Amino acid sequence: MRKEKKNHLDEEAVLLLNKGKRGFFRLIFGRTTVVVLLLAAQFGLLFLGFYRLRDYTVYGGSMLLGLIVALIVINRPRNPYIKITWILLIMLFPVFAIPFYFYVDAEWGHRLVRARLEEIGQETSGLLPQGEEARRTLEEADPGAAGLASYLRRMGDFPVWQNSGADYYPTGEKAFSAILEELEAAQTFIFMEYFIIREGYMWGRILNVLERKAKEGVEVRVLYDGTCALFDLPYHYPRQLEELGIRCRMCAPLKPLVSTHYNNRDHRKILVVDGRCAFTGGINLSDEYINRTHPHGHWKDVAIRVTGEAVKSFTLMFLQMWNAADRGMEDCTRYLAASVPAEASGWVVPYGDSPFNGENIAEMVYMDILNRAKTYVHIMTPYLIIDHEMVVALTFAAKRGVDVKLITPGVPDKRTVFALTRSYYKELIANGVEIYEYTPGFVHAKTFVSDGVTAVAGSINLDYRSLYLHFECAALLYRAPAVEAIEADFQETLADCRRITLEDCRRDKLTRRMIGWVLRPLAPLM
Repeated sequence: MRKEKKNHLDEEAVLLLNKGKRGFFRLIFGRTTVVVLLLAAQFGLLFLGFYRLRDYTVYGGSMLLGLIVALIVINRPRNPYIKITWILLIMLFPVFAIPFYFYVDAEWGHRLVRARLEEIGQETSGLLPQGEEARRTLEEADPGAAGLASYLRRMGDFPVWQNSGADYYPTGEKAFSAILEELEAAQTFIFMEYFIIREGYMWGRILNVLERKAKEGVEVRVLYDGTCALFDLPYHYPRQLEELGIRCRMCAPLKPLVSTHYNNRDHRKILVVDGRCAFTGGINLSDEYINRTHPHGHWKDVAIRVTGEAVKSFTLMFLQMWNAADRGMEDCTRYLAASVPAEASGWVVPYGDSPFNGENIAEMVYMDILNRAKTYVHIMTPYLIIDHEMVVALTFAAKRGVDVKLITPGVPDKRTVFALTRSYYKELIANGVEIYEYTPGFVHAKTFVSDGVTAVAGSINLDYRSLYLHFECAALLYRAPAVEAIEADFQETLADCRRITLEDCRRDKLTRRMIGWVLRPLAPLM
């Protein structure tokens, strides 16, 4: 047994070494280096131009211009915290910040993407009509929950479904086993949309199944975020998968041209198999998510599998993003017709969020749960970088007597982000919110569970990027059995956590407190 274990560790070490070598040579000699250098050159030229403008400005004139632009910012319909960040930059560095603000505000990089998504939204509108029975029974069971479901229907065309089940997986390892099982059973189509795909054991196992299924005639599509994959996969990786019979696209691949659209990443995690089941959650396709590697201690993540008619919502979300990346439009009805009812109790509302919705749907769902909670709201999130409204919602719930608990990482993946996360602790704890850090490692789960009846599991962090800038997805559950499983997992995870007190906040490292203090005004831009 010891010999087998040693051989396994040796094999894993060799794999990691080879993977590191490939990544190093790809980084130094690949297209990634060229793209990064060209982008850096363009940013350099932009800032050099801004710098030269200093010679043609008078201090008083630049201050007056800064004041005018600050008034413009104040009167734009934006989150007040984001306005404060821009005003601070404009008043401190007017020559640099003013042109940069108008460049970002013009949204030149966003316009084509926004127009394309709006066109696709119009084409697919009405494909998922709201079932009257599901709407009526939810209204009778809980008017408040029905109101939230109605909001999601109105804002994003996301119906509430009955006849749909939900299974919860409290670890990446368990979710991975379930994913492999479902992939092996695929007969007609497999749709995969992920933020991160990284070569290694996990993706290798999945790719092996996908290749076999493609040869058997199963339609396989893979969509991943282009910018995030810049350092993980070759630029022409989609072509490699196409040679295996797998259709593949990158969402907004990074190109050697400065653009604001790189700020909006496809952070969704969606897997749909045959229209009969769909997975979502925090798990990407990389070895740390199943603890094959340990860059930040034990990796705590979760996933949820939806079955029944609610799968249609995830299928349509995938097809909308696929067609945006593919620059085409197809008939989605045959894929939606594949989903069939499942015998299950409760209601399920799969939903997505986009930076172009005009409203922060993901944040509204979280705040609605906090505002309607009666006994408890328990949250797991890897990051805690929030605006004033979310701080108020968390503290107001606690002041009403609701048991508000948050689990955050004990081992950070990004030290500056961790310092920023900790900068919110003192205010929240002082107002009754309990915060716990997961001592074995890094928590990447994104879950809300409240009062034993409502829960959310998906890809949405409690930070500005998820709530304002990324494409996201999740499943809202009401009185489904999985709600109890999510709460049970929270309590089990809580046993491995250390409660943070006000004294801990005061004794925190001075350097970390200073980093959080400095970065806090810039949080919306991070």
